[in-house]
Amino acid sequence: MEHYRTRSAPHHPQRQQPRRPGGVPAQGGGGRPRPAAVRRLPRPRLTGLGGGLFACVAMTLVAGLAWLLFDGSLFVYGLLFVPVAAATALWVRPADLVTAPIAVPIAFAVGVWPICGDSGGFGAQVMGLVSALSLHAGWLYGGTLVAALIAVVRKAVLIGRRRLPRRAS
Repeated sequence: MEHYRTRSAPHHPQRQQPRRPGGVPAQGGGGRPRPAAVRRLPRPRLTGLGGGLFACVAMTLVAGLAWLLFDGSLFVYGLLFVPVAAATALWVRPADLVTAPIAVPIAFAVGVWPICGDSGGFGAQVMGLVSALSLHAGWLYGGTLVAALIAVVRKAVLIGRRRLPRRAS
């Protein structure tokens, strides 16, 4: 009579997953499965400086796109500023959340510089920039508000997650 092994695979020691404070594994999102659409989204974590640079480069590209396709329309530029502000606030790492609402208005001004002024010299460029910032302040405030709201909500969620293990114990 033969004796069969009960184990089908050789035993390998399991790798230890890094754990957060409170004993929660660092990966996995709290044990909840994420929908497929959310799993496909990029999850970069930018530093404060990286978020500002991302916003400035993105708004410069948006300005070029608006200049090429829409004859320098500041309406299109402002309309595309809001998603860039939201992406900046979503992609900044948690430690640098406060920088997102500060970086996006700077990025608005950096990006609007090439499409706002005349070719009449430096003074005309500055006057065009001031005029564009004052006439399209609604887009500027709207995008900044979106970035600030996203940063506040993300910070509240982080604080809530930090307090959750304390309540359980």
